[in-house]
Amino acid sequence: MKKGMTEGFEFDTRGFEIEESSFEGTHVNIIFPKNKNGKLLLKTMYWGAFPDCELDLVEKGWTLAFIRSKTRWCLDEDLHQKARFVKYMAETYGLEEKCVPVGMSCGGLIAVKFAALYPELVHCLYLDAPVMNFLSCPAALTGSCNTMWEEFKKAMGMDLSDLISYREHPIDKIPTLIENRIPVICVYGDSDDVVFWHENGAILEKAYAKTDIPCKFIGKKGCNHHPHGLEDTSPIVEFIEKYS
Repeated sequence: MKKGMTEGFEFDTRGFEIEESSFEGTHVNIIFPKNKNGKLLLKTMYWGAFPDCELDLVEKGWTLAFIRSKTRWCLDEDLHQKARFVKYMAETYGLEEKCVPVGMSCGGLIAVKFAALYPELVHCLYLDAPVMNFLSCPAALTGSCNTMWEEFKKAMGMDLSDLISYREHPIDKIPTLIENRIPVICVYGDSDDVVFWHENGAILEKAYAKTDIPCKFIGKKGCNHHPHGLEDTSPIVEFIEKYS
């Protein structure tokens, strides 16, 4: 049994080898399928966390890759490097230049911002309990978990006054996702007390409901922020394969 251990998560890789290397001096992890289909999954944060859907796709021929970010709160320089990394993966391994970002929690905000900045590199998005509104998480203005607030302030160099006038939240990127007709599948727990659904992902759901862009939002009754994913990953796998 192969084990992967990165970013604090240990997981069964189902026999697939993890290639660990660097790109532009930044650590990367890659899992190659036995028979590549040219498709790329880009895990945006928390490598190794709740990987069932990702590994199901690897078994179908997808390549799974991850490049570390300087912070989970999404700096532009990290987004630009991810774009260069996706192009590098395409050139080096013969993959498509478009990928599917997989974004869980703070990884969701990275995925959304990446897709808005580089829509030409994205087939569709797989989001799971995504952070979409910094006033909700980590600022916790209405009472959600704010244990990450000090980390956010240090990473982003802004205080609450700055954040109130900030216009680069992931929710601010929704019009760009819609303009570029990027399909979205999103999973969430309806009892999430870390990233409140109604202040975050629900805003995305309402916006997409007004369009004919392919989307699927799957709520898990009574589920908190964890666990991410679904016991039966087939709805996610089928959506990703259909729109890639």
